[in-house]
Amino acid sequence: MTIKKIACCTDFSENAEAAFHMAVEMAAKYGASLSLIHVVPPLVNPLLTESEWPMPEENREGLVSKLEQRMHDKFAASVPNQTPLNIVVLDGHVSTEIVKFLEDDHTDMVVVGSYGLSGVELVFFGSVAKSIVNKAPCSVLIARKSVGNL
Repeated sequence: MTIKKIACCTDFSENAEAAFHMAVEMAAKYGASLSLIHVVPPLVNPLLTESEWPMPEENREGLVSKLEQRMHDKFAASVPNQTPLNIVVLDGHVSTEIVKFLEDDHTDMVVVGSYGLSGVELVFFGSVAKSIVNKAPCSVLIARKSVGNL
């Protein structure tokens, strides 16, 4: 199996952090490039009209820029110099945007945390990891946060 492109999805949760460290290790092992992906979900409130949305398009562009900088500040120093790093912030439905990126980039493997959201949010939104597992055009590795000695 040839692995030249690895992607890792982050929502800045502890499980996403575990996925990032695993993806960095795998990229170094296989000599692969690493794309770090975050998706800004759409603002959805059926009670608001488009003109009442709290974040106009120009503000979302600023948010994307801030997220790119946050990702660079938080993660770039942990990636070895010999591993090419691509920081990607997308805007839209989370799992749909991730799967589209994986297809367009011809990614060989994606590493995701077992879950990011918890509780009632999972009931309403479903598991992004589960959706990626079912729809990704490449191998998927699910990472869990280490729970210590059991």
